[in-house]
Amino acid sequence: MTRATEALRDETPPSGPEFPEPDDLAGTPAGPPAPPPEDRGLHWMRMLARYVRPHRRIFITAAVLLLASSVLGLLQPLAVQALIDGLTAGTEAGQALAVLTGLVAVAAVLLGIGNYLTLRTAEAVVLDGRRGLIRHLLRLSVPSLRGQEPGDLLARVTTDTMLLRQIASQALIDLLTGGLMLLGAVVLMAVVDVVLLGVTVVVTLLLVLIMAVIMPRIRIAALRAQESVGQMGAALERILGAFTTVKASGMEAAEMARVDVSARSAFQQGVSLARWGSVAGTAAGLAIQVAFLVVLGLGGARVASGAMTVSALVAFLLYVAYLTHPIIQLIGATTYLQAGRAALSRIAEVNALPAEPLDLPLPAQDGLPAASATEPRHPGRVVPSTPASVVFDRVTFTYPGRAEPALRDFSLVVPAGGLTALVGPSGSGKTTVLKLLERFYDPQQGRVLFDERSLPDWPLNDLRAGIGYVEQDAAVLAGTLRENIVYAAPDATEAEIRAVLRTTRLDPLLRRLGDDLDAEIQHRGVSLSGGERQRVAIARALLRRPRLLLLDEATSQLDAANEAALRDVIRDISGDTTVIMVAHRLSTVLHAGQIVVLADGTAQASGTHAELLRKSPLYAELAAEQSLA
Repeated sequence: MTRATEALRDETPPSGPEFPEPDDLAGTPAGPPAPPPEDRGLHWMRMLARYVRPHRRIFITAAVLLLASSVLGLLQPLAVQALIDGLTAGTEAGQALAVLTGLVAVAAVLLGIGNYLTLRTAEAVVLDGRRGLIRHLLRLSVPSLRGQEPGDLLARVTTDTMLLRQIASQALIDLLTGGLMLLGAVVLMAVVDVVLLGVTVVVTLLLVLIMAVIMPRIRIAALRAQESVGQMGAALERILGAFTTVKASGMEAAEMARVDVSARSAFQQGVSLARWGSVAGTAAGLAIQVAFLVVLGLGGARVASGAMTVSALVAFLLYVAYLTHPIIQLIGATTYLQAGRAALSRIAEVNALPAEPLDLPLPAQDGLPAASATEPRHPGRVVPSTPASVVFDRVTFTYPGRAEPALRDFSLVVPAGGLTALVGPSGSGKTTVLKLLERFYDPQQGRVLFDERSLPDWPLNDLRAGIGYVEQDAAVLAGTLRENIVYAAPDATEAEIRAVLRTTRLDPLLRRLGDDLDAEIQHRGVSLSGGERQRVAIARALLRRPRLLLLDEATSQLDAANEAALRDVIRDISGDTTVIMVAHRLSTVLHAGQIVVLADGTAQASGTHAELLRKSPLYAELAAEQSLA
């Protein structure tokens, strides 16, 4: 058992089924993926084989042990027949009793070891499935993820992958051992009495016909039950993501009713699954009982006529009773495979979503090597040697599912170093410019250059390693203040962390946390103010020291004093870093070297504040509205 267990440790977990590696992300559609081919032919079985293949040595070892246990079990009725014959003849039965006892004991030991290795392998298969699916989720393109329900994706990573355990621990082993046990029992029953075997086979064939009708219904019920669980997760995620809005609107009862619909649907489909499973189990048990009674009656008549001995009848009856186990195994395995087929179909839907060409190997696991020989690369901090330049060359981009382009024939030259501000009314395309630079989307026409190199020509890891991005809705992760600040710069020193906290005026927050960088911040940063969340995000970007810093309304939630302080910080760092800043408050960008006015997805004018006041009516209007004309 020790060698077999060590063999499992030597296996390399897969990254799951083969993932698509798109060359680019242009025109990636949102919304549900096309129906996968897993339900056609044997494709879903090949997908399952990819999960099991890395563990095939230990899987085969467990199967051999369980098969050996089953073979020893098949020999037990023959040992009982020999024991009865010996007792009937009045001869010494000690040897036959010892053989029977040995068969029982060794079979039990082999069964225990085989079951342990099977369950151990099943857990490894579940781990592989989850790690591969999570890896693919993290590599999804932004539009791919936007078209999905996070709660449903969570259900696929947790509930659906859990069914892989049942497939690996029960379905596959039971199919192998149950099938071989059934075949072996039939052969030995033929040795004992062919006539009684014929009766048993007829009853078994009737059971097979019944199961052929039941199994498709079990698969459909399993798929619908898993879909209902996913819908319930999506509904809960919707509530928890807007919890204060739900409370403030007094909509608890309405949201409860919404979730209850999915919960009841999951219940109904679970009941349907249980109903058909019970029918299958009952049919199997009834078939065995009928076979037993028929064999008992016909066998008794054959014993009375002298066609067979009593010991042969007892042995045959033991084989009929023994058939119960392999038949139940096969029925259970088929049921689990139907549920697993539904789960694999849902997992395949996620794997079919377009993913980014990111270098994202699986991390190493205790006792298990990493799935890739390449060490995971963390972007870390990029100490800039020179600021980056940016060029938008006649770019047109339309978001998936929208008719009007967000940018149309948009051109912009951002020189290396300095601050370039993007201003204009809402919906003019300012934030889209930043998203295209991060390659969250690719334009349908035109090109974007980073350091005179087209964005698709950059390895995505290297491109994003040189860019710092502060979103408008600043994200704060669950964890400590330190973890949030060093998120993109894990090698930062204590002095660097405290310096950037001072720079972003987060000293009061640090004092409130008892000067403890390792103090916990509540989920989604609910313990911080909006301005503090923004400054945490800015500090995270500044600590990385990127060559290009993108700021999307980075001062929208700051008061006047903190805005002025941050304006000075941005002016300082723009000396050795290129900064592109989206701003509605013109006061933040009055001293920008270049201000670009956007409207309807085009760059209408560019220049300094004073120049734009003279030549851009739209900019003059924006400045007048903010008393800056």
